[in-house]
Amino acid sequence: MTTIKPPTDEQLFAQAQHLGTALLARQASVTVAESCTGGWLGKCLTDVAGSSEWFQRGWITYSNAAKAEELGVDTAMLETHGAVSEEVVSAMAIGARLRAGADIALAVSGVAGPGGGSRDKPVGLVCFALADGAGTLRRESRQFSGDREAVRRASVAHALGMALEWLGGLE
Repeated sequence: MTTIKPPTDEQLFAQAQHLGTALLARQASVTVAESCTGGWLGKCLTDVAGSSEWFQRGWITYSNAAKAEELGVDTAMLETHGAVSEEVVSAMAIGARLRAGADIALAVSGVAGPGGGSRDKPVGLVCFALADGAGTLRRESRQFSGDREAVRRASVAHALGMALEWLGGLE
């Protein structure tokens, strides 16, 4: 379990600003597909002035139907693996990237709590994926601790960090 102090609004803003600078320097764009974060990732990105230069769009696909209808996630995959799975979050990222025409897409799906968890998928489990136009697909899961807000904040920070890592950061 990843036990960290949840990032503050200022820390999330700084991370989003850093990502925006890196995307702009590379003339690249990003799109997001969110479930448990409910638009928080897109909000952080659009808090940065000038984000229209590098942020394409975002989807909040909270329900399985939205994931299937908006992002093309196969319903059989949803039934087999569940919405909180690396398979589904990967399909979300690929679908979002293709629909937006962005250079990279970030996707997030998890169990923010306080309820909804199970033995196999406990509260705090969050799955992430990053897809790019070159066919790269990075997916991973993290187990965060804390209340609903802490899990969601940590999820947004982790997704932003994945994108920065993919870009190689910018000093």
